[in-house]
Amino acid sequence: MYIKRILLGIVLAGLIGGGIFAYMVYATFFTPNTSFNNEEAFVYIPTDTSFQTLETQLEPLIKDMGSFKSAADKKGYLENIKPGKYRIGKGMNNNEIVNSLRSGNIPVKVSFNNQETVQDLAGRIASQIEADSLGLLAAFEDADFLKNNGFNDANKLSPYIPNSYEFFWNTSATEFRDRMVKEYKRFWTDARLAKAGAIGLETNEVIALASIVHKETAKVDERPRVAGVYLNRLKKNMLLQADPTVIYAIKKKSGDFDTIIKRVLYKDLNLDSPYNTYKYAGLPPGPIAMPDISAIDAVLNPEKHNYYYFVANVEKFGYHMFAESLTQHNRNKEQYIRWINAQKINR
Repeated sequence: MYIKRILLGIVLAGLIGGGIFAYMVYATFFTPNTSFNNEEAFVYIPTDTSFQTLETQLEPLIKDMGSFKSAADKKGYLENIKPGKYRIGKGMNNNEIVNSLRSGNIPVKVSFNNQETVQDLAGRIASQIEADSLGLLAAFEDADFLKNNGFNDANKLSPYIPNSYEFFWNTSATEFRDRMVKEYKRFWTDARLAKAGAIGLETNEVIALASIVHKETAKVDERPRVAGVYLNRLKKNMLLQADPTVIYAIKKKSGDFDTIIKRVLYKDLNLDSPYNTYKYAGLPPGPIAMPDISAIDAVLNPEKHNYYYFVANVEKFGYHMFAESLTQHNRNKEQYIRWINAQKINR
């Protein structure tokens, strides 16, 4: 009888101990452990983050950090922290949180448009992914990268087609750059390449001309007509005489791309710069800004006409008046000069 009692006691103790252990396991892994009221929260984990750093970031989101750390340790997460953007849902337990942080890296939408310089582009991208602007700029300007992909210092902005793309937040500078080259090559479909060939331009030349068209007019429906003007000039070996190229040349010479120039003066037309299309024939050596897709496609699908000149239309702001002859253009130009003088715009 005594032995039976001992055995019974051992069994009961085992059951109680097992129950306590099971409860502890359940409490550690399967009890809700979030402390925020929103439906979800997002955590951005930098590369090579230690658990101590991650712990500081998670503290506002986790109710019981001790139990989370215990669960993370048992699941082997503490030695295998991965960078990226991760979602934590309201009411998640430690098991779900660890699983999400371990394998739930969420892509982010990276968008950019119409940057004037690679410095601007680097800053724009750095605000959306982990890579910093200095690292991105170094990747964009890497001489071997440019040479191996058919670019140079003058057209180093060309590979970046403005759009929205999905990236992991922890994408490195070189990974971003290399992906954009792939997107650039994907953009240049056989159909687009054929259209470039039909107008006698290489892809980099199309980008350069599109950047001028983009700067000349913000009206998407007018861009094919403007593109047609410049293509007509190129065919006749006429100077492009595009004011935006002069503005770019002024900014490039001063190094100040933030300056606002509303009026090109006659003295500016003598600026000695390969970007000054009043002084040098043909296209500039590279884009004067990042053209959007509508400007690129406008060059590839130009309006067929006999216009060689255009000037801003002050009666229909944003649009232009087009002319086939210089005489007609000078008449159109008079209304613009009167208007700009009346506005007292001197620069």
